[in-house]
Amino acid sequence: MKRKLQVFVSSTYTDLIDERQAAVAAILKAGHIPAGMELFTAGDKSQMKTIERWIDESDVCMLILGGRYGSIEPTTNLSYTELEYDYAIAQGKPTFAIVITDAALEAKVRSGGTVFVERENPKALVQFRTKVLENLSSFFNDPKDIKLCVYESLSDYATNSDLKGWIAADEVPDVRALQDELNNLREENEKLSRAVADLKIEKSQAQGHSPNSNSELIKVLRAIEIKIPANLSGSGKEVEQDLFELVYNNRDTLIRGVTNAMNASDAEQFFFFNIIPKLQAHGLADNQREAGFKYRRGFLNKKGQALFAEVERKWLLAKGAVPTQAPQAKAPVPQKEKLPAKDLAKESRMRKRKSDAES
Repeated sequence: MKRKLQVFVSSTYTDLIDERQAAVAAILKAGHIPAGMELFTAGDKSQMKTIERWIDESDVCMLILGGRYGSIEPTTNLSYTELEYDYAIAQGKPTFAIVITDAALEAKVRSGGTVFVERENPKALVQFRTKVLENLSSFFNDPKDIKLCVYESLSDYATNSDLKGWIAADEVPDVRALQDELNNLREENEKLSRAVADLKIEKSQAQGHSPNSNSELIKVLRAIEIKIPANLSGSGKEVEQDLFELVYNNRDTLIRGVTNAMNASDAEQFFFFNIIPKLQAHGLADNQREAGFKYRRGFLNKKGQALFAEVERKWLLAKGAVPTQAPQAKAPVPQKEKLPAKDLAKESRMRKRKSDAES
């Protein structure tokens, strides 16, 4: 499959017309596509954006540097030719330059006058020429040298598989059948992957290690730390307690439910706004509007009640409070600083009544 590389040709214009024509002819003869910006007038604010787009779409950039620096881009005070060269280098585009020799430039001046030399920005031209010669470059005396340089350079670049190039439509193989086969294989692979995943879940559940088992859920709840305000902690200071232990110690309150009513106690509001949402995230609580009332009630649902009932049963068995031949289970409540195993909402209501009576 033959590729045609797009070659961006950069140069000043009026002093290098013959040289540009030679480069374009050589590029075409080598079977590639020339591209350049000679049709755009200097000073157009959108010109540099257009130039950058052309460079981005090209595979190779070529610079022909003569005795002129070129039109100046007003915001950078650099010539468009230098900006094109710098942009191509910055984008990592394969770039080669061909620079006029001093003898060839003198011959041009003798035959055509000072139009071939830089009179306004000679220092900028010298600096630009020095930069170009530090990179991949060669010299030319006449258009024949330019053609030879184009042939040699493009011959090397044509073998670079990283360059995309252009391919004729009739040379592109029809891959629709292959694409259909790939789509079928992808769908089959997805089905097999789902089947394998289902089998793993079934095997895990059969072995008592369901990913949704109570033991794993309890671990998750233990890992969630809750900050309990000082006015509810019973110790006069803010304390931390894991979500599992906090709910276990206050399960009766949460089974009855807590509301966001205007007269709700501090404890009820704490549970409603801080605890119920976390339990909902794990499917252990529900939040619903009470019929005939404006407030909502949050409570442990059947799944949540079953979880903590099972924990309580194991806890009682571990303490020996229930006669059984079953093996002793490890206490589910960790031995660390925690809230007293009492109803926070009840304590809050009692403190409120006492305060109202004293006032």
